[in-house]
Amino acid sequence: MRHRVKSKKLGRSSTHRKAMVASLVCGLIEQKRIRTSLQKARQARSLAEKMVTFGKKGTLASRREIIADLRDKKQVARLINDIVPECQDRNGGYTRIVKVGPRLGDGAEMAILEWVSIAAPNRKKPKKDKKDKKAEEPGK
Repeated sequence: MRHRVKSKKLGRSSTHRKAMVASLVCGLIEQKRIRTSLQKARQARSLAEKMVTFGKKGTLASRREIIADLRDKKQVARLINDIVPECQDRNGGYTRIVKVGPRLGDGAEMAILEWVSIAAPNRKKPKKDKKDKKAEEPGK
């Protein structure tokens, strides 16, 4: 039975799993959006939301808790300075998971993990229609 077992093992030892999830959260902080497997995204979401909650407290002890979990002072500073102020008015649900279908190699369910209140900088611009392009060309 798996009473009170919060996370999946993901085929890794506990230290490898903690390091992997911390790395995913640091990537999320840096890039605002990451693409990973669904199970990894769920675990990273759990840690990311805890880190934002600690950051909202704003104490030295909470900053040290975040540093102990994420192990990257640069990303911790970025989290506290950039992401926490954007999430200040929310009581939870700081991240969103969007399923994107199976991975071609092994069929694992893939997902995008992103911040709800922060727009990712790498979104594609909408394409112009051919009609608009012809209307812009004078003389033809």
